[in-house]
Amino acid sequence: MNPNTLREKIRSGEHNTHTSGLGSDYVQANLAIVPKEYAFDFLLFANRNPKSCPIIDVLEPGVVESALAAGSDIRSDIPLYFVYENGKLTEKRQDLKEIWRDDFVSFLIGCSFTFESALLKEGVPLKHIEQNRNVAMYITNRQTKQAGEFSGPVVVSMRPIKNELVQKAIDVTAQFPNMHGSPIHVGDPKEIGIDDISKPDFGEFTEFGEGETPVFWECGVTPQSAAIHSQIPFVITHAPGHMFITDVTNDEFLRNNKS
Repeated sequence: MNPNTLREKIRSGEHNTHTSGLGSDYVQANLAIVPKEYAFDFLLFANRNPKSCPIIDVLEPGVVESALAAGSDIRSDIPLYFVYENGKLTEKRQDLKEIWRDDFVSFLIGCSFTFESALLKEGVPLKHIEQNRNVAMYITNRQTKQAGEFSGPVVVSMRPIKNELVQKAIDVTAQFPNMHGSPIHVGDPKEIGIDDISKPDFGEFTEFGEGETPVFWECGVTPQSAAIHSQIPFVITHAPGHMFITDVTNDEFLRNNKS
């Protein structure tokens, strides 16, 4: 199914759940929307935290179509949006048109769902996709580098990887620096402040068994963490795991970013 058709299904409400495993050949993106007065600070925050917040597109104030997706509408092409006011989640919406403002600046941020396709092609199984679950995400004890009013803990996504494939997973994902790149941590979750791995802060837990290691990548949910921690007056993000699907294939993106 081509990405335009997928976006139409999302826009119409026909697809209203996470996008893990959906349109797996195409680049997916996290979203953060802030009023123009906070846009520079957010851009600086992303620049200082490139593994958590690798920006792949910025839409100017009021613009709703991404250069990465012809005919797209950032207000309706994500299955679920979170609205934060003064650090609190105040609303979950499937469409932003009623609350859209001309001073909103939208940032599309690289997503680990992109490198998942490469992992699968290289023979690295991903249990959450096999089980049709949203990936598990956790707030860690590691801190982002502050920029303006934006700061807060790093959020990670976790995937159980077979022990003998951990190095391959590291090597494959390292090819995608604009999609969070190589893991931030491998092994004991308590070392990064996760006391109970069975209780993710976002997404759904995927069990890991004998012969598997939990592997953690920095995650594009980090801007939500920053919005909460910093109590920014108004921020809109994607709901964790509910991404924006672009027209760019993973292979095209990889080639363009190697040149």
